[in-house]
Amino acid sequence: GLLFFMRSASPVVDTIELETEKVEGRGDHAAGFERDPDPPSAEEVSQLNEPTMEQSLQLVSEAISNVSSVLENVESAATSGDGKGDSRQAGPEGEGDKIVPRFERWDLRFQARDRKNYAAQLDFFKIELGVYGGASPSVEYASNVATQPIKRNGPSNTEKRLYFISVSEGVLKQYDKQLLQAAGINLANRTPMKFLPAETEKLLEQAEALYYRDKRGLPIRIADIAKTVFEVRTGKSGKGYEFVVVDQRYRNALKK
Repeated sequence: GLLFFMRSASPVVDTIELETEKVEGRGDHAAGFERDPDPPSAEEVSQLNEPTMEQSLQLVSEAISNVSSVLENVESAATSGDGKGDSRQAGPEGEGDKIVPRFERWDLRFQARDRKNYAAQLDFFKIELGVYGGASPSVEYASNVATQPIKRNGPSNTEKRLYFISVSEGVLKQYDKQLLQAAGINLANRTPMKFLPAETEKLLEQAEALYYRDKRGLPIRIADIAKTVFEVRTGKSGKGYEFVVVDQRYRNALKK
């Protein structure tokens, strides 16, 4: 298959100019049929057939979003009333294109020999681990996890980065927990998350577009993409790491 590479240690030479993704979202409005901020009635809710957040997370290996949008969705899902609800998809409120948002579209897969190797990958891409919830109103972060962990706190309402939540109780999720605990962070009733810096997000964006261009040609239509799968591998030189696009699935049939 076709592989496109990206490294955080060097710029992507072959780049594509992309427009800022504007994804429609209903924000804290209740799910519904029109553009009514009031929640729909119980009878109307039963017709929506929208999966709960828990069900949605089970559909993907990694769920990406920002903290504030997830909190808003959880809160609005518990309401009901006489309104028509908002027909836009879940996510931060705004008008935009009907594209699959990155927190659903991107699937990052890490492969590591052991916890030390996994921690080195996180540090290489400047990915912070963090937890939210429980008794603390803030997000607690851990960085530099491969050597001397650095712990810090930050308010959840200012966190705008994409993050990943490991759904399955696999080895990597256990590594996340162990690395957070090594930084002195309490995990009681809290889920580990991986926060991506803007630099890494831009590299993923370019790798996705380059792969699409080779598969489907120009122009790049992000709205066509249902899923892009990235995999972490050792760099070509044997040093560092790189994300490789290993698969891309589309919402529409490929047209020649």
